[in-house]
Amino acid sequence: MRGFAGCELSLDESRSRFERLYARVLGAPANGLRIRLRRVLPATEGSYADILDAGCGQGVFSMELAKAHPEARVVGIDMDPVLVERANAIAQRAGLTNCRFEVGDVTKLDYDAAFDLVVSVDNLEHVDDDVTALRGLMRALRPGGRAVVHVPGYERRWLVFGRRVNFDVPGHVRPGYRTNELVERLTGAGFDISSCQSTYGTIETFTNNISYLITGADRKRKGLYAVVFPFLLAVSWLGRSSRPQWGAGVLATAHRPRQLAATG
Repeated sequence: MRGFAGCELSLDESRSRFERLYARVLGAPANGLRIRLRRVLPATEGSYADILDAGCGQGVFSMELAKAHPEARVVGIDMDPVLVERANAIAQRAGLTNCRFEVGDVTKLDYDAAFDLVVSVDNLEHVDDDVTALRGLMRALRPGGRAVVHVPGYERRWLVFGRRVNFDVPGHVRPGYRTNELVERLTGAGFDISSCQSTYGTIETFTNNISYLITGADRKRKGLYAVVFPFLLAVSWLGRSSRPQWGAGVLATAHRPRQLAATG
């Protein structure tokens, strides 16, 4: 389906006619999601047979992965059976035959060397035992397979120059991670780190702050947000190439070692 990222949400029959038309024209109406898509998808470049999107939510990332990697089989998992059923219906209507969704818990994955790429986008901040969850992601990878992990940063810019601890978002068990903390969690789970960097530059964070002020991270004031969103999307796009020394997000790429370290 051609269009902006997340335009498949226009096929969601649970949405109002206006919401479906809005998504068809502008794609997924979530500024933070669109920023993360621009940051995370390039980190998945390569050739893969099987891809796992761990904690897929509405399935927008999974569907974008399926479009970016048409040769791959993409599986999105989420704990919410309603979201899973809805995402499967949308993917079917969109003709994304290489994408399916399953009910699953990222802390209790039972995959064993089943994927070449595992993607986790803004999920670990919801998980008490994040290292155990990461160990499950590593087991799900084939030896040498890649993991791409994005999380909120511990701090974000506020009023352009100031710093504050990241927003208190419903469902988060921690505000976020500093770069070194994410590296420690990944290495503690057994990954070999390839890169780790901050995301959300000044422009992107400014627009995302406005989003949070309007919605409260809980889809409030949907009418006002619908009016403001095109402006936020356009302005945040200008910051897509920034490489912040620190920002409101952290992106890491890592690999499962081809041979596990000997023990004992």
